[in-house]
Amino acid sequence: MHDRSSRSKRPFVKVNCAAIPATLLESELFGHEKGSFTGAFAQKLGRFELAHEGTLFLDEIGEIPLELQSKLLRALQEQKLERLGSNRTINVDVRILAATNRDLKAMVAEGRFRADLYFRLNVFPLKVPPLRERREDIPLLTCHFVQKYAQRMGRRIDKISTAVLDALTNYDWPGNIRELQNVIERSVVLSHGSELQFAMPEINRTAMPVIPPQGASNVCDIERARILQVLKESRGLVGGANGAGARLGLKRTTLQSRMRKFHIARLYE
Repeated sequence: MHDRSSRSKRPFVKVNCAAIPATLLESELFGHEKGSFTGAFAQKLGRFELAHEGTLFLDEIGEIPLELQSKLLRALQEQKLERLGSNRTINVDVRILAATNRDLKAMVAEGRFRADLYFRLNVFPLKVPPLRERREDIPLLTCHFVQKYAQRMGRRIDKISTAVLDALTNYDWPGNIRELQNVIERSVVLSHGSELQFAMPEINRTAMPVIPPQGASNVCDIERARILQVLKESRGLVGGANGAGARLGLKRTTLQSRMRKFHIARLYE
């Protein structure tokens, strides 16, 4: 969304609200002045200021403490904030994206999330289906994570067995993409050679059977098969809101590059 917006050339800043202790989250979001609290040895810009004229992604926003939500609401509504230890008001121009795996509406009813903040955030909600409801995405996500971690670890893994793909696709993934990502990272760590060694013995292998992409034992084959499938669904349209790029979560130029790599660009020009 950021890449396709008018702010695409400005900063994209992400903060995981669940990964930062509640006592530090205010400073992380809004910044602080030198000496404002024990350990504040220098001035620090908050994520809002770092994202000025760009996009701030608040992941796991349901974890923000209730006492901090009023300050967040003001920053969203008025685009103004004060750093910790300062009375100077700073203007910021930030577009907010937020995500959560919690039921914020239920949290509002329970008094654990401000109703006004909920309605301020709930301008254009998007519900991302869990992995178990879009199993066809699992092979492509697997390919992406294998390449990501193999490159990070200086390895070359270009084969995934049909049995591994079958197990991954059949599993219900209660932890969704984060769980899949962790499993693939662990598998890459334990792999020796060019084929991915599956590292999730606790996986439920009795799940509903799903047929993996034919001939998809090679990482590139998996990605090529998925791109062809989505191009077919989009009737060859690459760009635009309904194009293959948007459906795959890729920039148009990135998708076109991969199409050339897999020698399928000329089929849909």
